[in-house]
Amino acid sequence: MESSFIIKSLSGLHARPAAMLVQKANSFPCDISLVKGDKKVNAKSIMSILALGIEANEKIVVITQGEKEAEAMQAIGEFLET
Repeated sequence: MESSFIIKSLSGLHARPAAMLVQKANSFPCDISLVKGDKKVNAKSIMSILALGIEANEKIVVITQGEKEAEAMQAIGEFLET
């Protein structure tokens, strides 16, 4: 599955929200990736997420693949948009 989301947090995905995203991603057995521009990273790795430098109001593509991918997409999407 693949969906786009706009980051609503005014501070983007800095350390604390990135850690929360990794924790949420790790609660699902499927593969979860984030794509920003031409960079694709594992959403279960905090260093990878921080390396993207995601700012407020940026568009991020989330890709889920595997068991419980729909549930993961919904949970990650809700997190990114709040």
